Amino acid sequence: MKELQHLNKYFKKYRDKLLVGIAITILAKIFALFTPRLIGQSINIIVAKLNGEIDSTFKTDLAINILYLIGAALIAGLFTFLKRQTIINVSRYIEFDLKNEVYKQYQRLSLNFYKKNRTGDLMNRISEDVGKVRMYVGPAIMYSIDTITLFVIALIYMFNRAPTLALYTIIPLPILSVTIYTLSKVIHKRSTIVQVYLSKLSAFAQESFSGISIIKANGIESQINNAFETLSTASRQKHIDLTKVQAFFFPIMILLIGASNLLVIYVGGMQYINGEIEKFGTIAEFIIYVNMLTWPVAALGWVTSIVQEAEASQKRINEFLKVDPEIKNLVTTPTLINGNIEFKNVSFTYEDTNIEALKDISFSINQGETLAIIGKTGSGKSTILDLIGRLYDIKNGNIWIDNNSIKQINLDSLRNSIGYVPQDAFLFSDSIKNNIKFGSVDATDEDVVLAAKNAVVHKNITKFVNGYDTILGERGITLSGGQKQRVSIARAIIKNPKILLLDDCLSAVDTETEEKILNNLNKVSEGKTTIIVSHRVSSVKNADKIIVLEGGRIVQKGSHNELINIDGYYKNLYYKQLSETSNR
Repeated sequence: MKELQHLNKYFKKYRDKLLVGIAITILAKIFALFTPRLIGQSINIIVAKLNGEIDSTFKTDLAINILYLIGAALIAGLFTFLKRQTIINVSRYIEFDLKNEVYKQYQRLSLNFYKKNRTGDLMNRISEDVGKVRMYVGPAIMYSIDTITLFVIALIYMFNRAPTLALYTIIPLPILSVTIYTLSKVIHKRSTIVQVYLSKLSAFAQESFSGISIIKANGIESQINNAFETLSTASRQKHIDLTKVQAFFFPIMILLIGASNLLVIYVGGMQYINGEIEKFGTIAEFIIYVNMLTWPVAALGWVTSIVQEAEASQKRINEFLKVDPEIKNLVTTPTLINGNIEFKNVSFTYEDTNIEALKDISFSINQGETLAIIGKTGSGKSTILDLIGRLYDIKNGNIWIDNNSIKQINLDSLRNSIGYVPQDAFLFSDSIKNNIKFGSVDATDEDVVLAAKNAVVHKNITKFVNGYDTILGERGITLSGGQKQRVSIARAIIKNPKILLLDDCLSAVDTETEEKILNNLNKVSEGKTTIIVSHRVSSVKNADKIIVLEGGRIVQKGSHNELINIDGYYKNLYYKQLSETSNR
């Protein structure tokens, strides 16, 4: 139960609702427990009538008992409805809060976390695992209170009525307790394994669906199907292993309840014959009590199983909740960002691969200037943009924003002041308009259209039947690569950021469209600090400053005119691309 202690804060939050629910649950069970006594009294009245002990009051007494019985059943039914409206509702509130807590933690965690964990596993923990925990905070608690109330009241009454008979009736219960304790340990272990396999299945399916075009293009559907079948077969076996253990509960309980019934009939019958029990209705009452205990005893095993599964799931949830975010917001007050950026002796190594992406990088860019970064694949260009957005923290050197260390700037202020267009344009499964407005949720439709025009994608959008309201497929699959890049540019432009970061975002557009976009960007980026990463000289030639990276180091820096007059990578690339353009 140690892992489930994490939920105590939620129990405290909804304490009043839970206490009301507990009180209603107890009342519901108290009124339900009137039934055996009233039935016993009714049988005693009938027996008395048969023995000639009563005559004139028979119908009246029996009618009154029946009315009491109906009233008790109606009140118990009402309270049973109300208990579900309180305790089960609280479990839904806690489920809601826990999912939000997990999701917020996911948002806080750094990129390194997502490199180490698979998306399917993350999804499984926030859905399947949280669902298992909800069963603990709802049905498990409700039925536990039901069971405790029933046992306490029923046993007290049974011992008061016929102590010897009550003692015989509860003989099977210690056997049941030992059995449950033994089985619950096995259930806990196997539940953990089942949840792990569910995560594996979710991760495999998610990757398969995301990469379905690659699977189809390479004709490897059968291999993927076989791999999924192998994994699902293993998962099925783990579920069967768990079910085999859980399957012992109900047969054992029914057997023990049946044994209790036999004991009540035999021992109670002998006591009635011997005169130790005065009223025949007492035997009927005990039989009803024993059968009323059937579901709570059965629920005891079910609840135990739920608790074990919930603890296994909460342990998996806690593993991620306890992860300390690498990127911490050290400044709580908002910071005004102007856009002056300086890298000073910055080196950076990716922890997951141990690749040193940047080596002693130093450069500066003033507010309103444009810096272009060019170099071969893997030279560290995108890493510089990630560091400016503080997606990673550096250990060597320093990054200054407006003469403040980047770690001493409010993280929200920093990222809100940046318009970032990633190399791999990611669009959400939403309308085109909402994807653009993602950069500025308060933007008007006119702002959306203007941003799209500046990104030279407006005409493409209007050709769709639903225009800007066109719903995109997963990851924007409805659009071409160039269209996705331009919508992504529009999303960054509409934000009107102080710093504009463009990571090779024109690679999928033709040179004519590229020229139009660059001309528009020159206008909209006026007064903004702009950094352009590209493999094309045509995209960077108008920048105020250009740096050339190779192997994580700056090997050249200067303006376009300066660099084409110096032997090196930039000059060679310029003439190579110039030649390719002229030969088309």
